[in-house]
Amino acid sequence: MGSLGQQTPVDEERDSSRLIIVIAVAAVIAVALAVAFLLRESPKAAKAPPPYIASLKLSDFKMSAAENFIGHTVSYVDGTIANTGDKTVTHVVVEVVFKDDMGQLAQREEMPLQVIRTNGAYPEPVDVRVSPLAPGQSQPFRLTFDSISAQWNRAYPEMRVTDVAVK
Repeated sequence: MGSLGQQTPVDEERDSSRLIIVIAVAAVIAVALAVAFLLRESPKAAKAPPPYIASLKLSDFKMSAAENFIGHTVSYVDGTIANTGDKTVTHVVVEVVFKDDMGQLAQREEMPLQVIRTNGAYPEPVDVRVSPLAPGQSQPFRLTFDSISAQWNRAYPEMRVTDVAVK
C-alpha cells in the first residue's frame, strides 16, 4: 500500500494512457485536415456562353411519340435551326427544360442537336459535324428522348442553345 503523498503505478498508467489518446486524436485530426486541404479542388469559373449562340435560331417546334420494338415510348421534338451568322456551325448543344403543372422544373436535358438528313426513303438524324450548317442556312432537327418525367405538363419544353462550335 502506498502512502497518501505518493502516486501509485495505477495513477501513472492512467495519466499516460490519457496523454496517448489525446495525442492520437490530435494526430488523426491533423492528418484529416491535411488530406482535405490537399485534395480540395479549386473553384471552377463559370464558362461564358459562346457569343455565336445569338446567331442560331430554333423554331417550328413539333412533338411526336412512337413506340419502339420493345414497346417503350420514345418522344421526339422536331424543329428548324437557322444560322443567321457568317460562320459554318459544326456542333450545337441544346438544353431542353420540361415543366410541371405548376411551372416548375420537371426534367432538364442537355444534348447535342441532330439535324435531319434524308438518305433514301427515311429521314436520318445525324450530328451537325456530319452535315454542317452553313451561314444563312436552315435545317430541320430532331431531339430524341427515351423517357420524359411523369410530372411533365405536356406543353412544349423550353429550348435554348448552350454551346456551339464554328469554323
